Amino acid sequence: MPSLLRPLNPLQNVRGAGRVLLSNLGEPRYYIGDATVRRDDAGLGGETVLLIQGFFQTRNVMKTLEERLRADGYRVVSFHLGGLFGNFNTRGIHTLARMIDGKIKRIRERYGIDRIHIIGHSMGGIIARYLVQQEGGSNYTRTVITLGSPHHGTPIAAVGAGLGLLFVSRALWQMFPRSPLIKDLRGGGVPDGVRLVSVYSHHDLICPWQYAVLTPRDGDDVRNILVKGMGHMGLVEDPWVYGLILRELTGRPQETAGGPVADVDEEVTRRG
Repeated sequence: MPSLLRPLNPLQNVRGAGRVLLSNLGEPRYYIGDATVRRDDAGLGGETVLLIQGFFQTRNVMKTLEERLRADGYRVVSFHLGGLFGNFNTRGIHTLARMIDGKIKRIRERYGIDRIHIIGHSMGGIIARYLVQQEGGSNYTRTVITLGSPHHGTPIAAVGAGLGLLFVSRALWQMFPRSPLIKDLRGGGVPDGVRLVSVYSHHDLICPWQYAVLTPRDGDDVRNILVKGMGHMGLVEDPWVYGLILRELTGRPQETAGGPVADVDEEVTRRG
């Protein structure tokens, strides 16, 4: 009679752990300089999408997403956000939101751009929310799509604190659960006319899914999309997730999160 227990395969376990880590931490190129080729799409046609990278990231993280959007006819804008050693995104969230607002206003005035979409990864999604809720970005923003963003803060900020990053980054303080900035954002939802979408995963080790879920208090037009089997950095690179992003930019499904918190609109989808 065959055994019902399969023998453990250490090699498979190591490979599985490696895939999980890679999907959450990404490739080394994400963290080496800000070498993404600068392209000026502002004078081109098509709808405009602003990309905002997350904490301790460079614009390299958004390179694949940038290329896919451009291939599909979007005018893509992203900025070098500076920070630690001049490359790593570590400045305060409010500071970055104001800087981006100024740059977007100048681009809109120069090229006659109307409303834009924003895609923010990790802390980039919180920068986008602050821009829309506190810095007047709702006047020109149609959609905010966040990928693995800590809308309730994230306990993983404590890991950065343990590494001493609190001394070089105000943003890390701001991403603690119940920080003053998180409380301000959650105290008032995004203004009318702006759709807020949160794409997140149960396999995200950087932003646990409970901290990424939107509720009706976050706005009148909010939507949660749970993607299975995806790590924190995989949300930026995966073509299946890109298909979901493209659908939100073009189709804008009508279901919204209304009623009590227990009835939050949530789509559960499976990769592939």
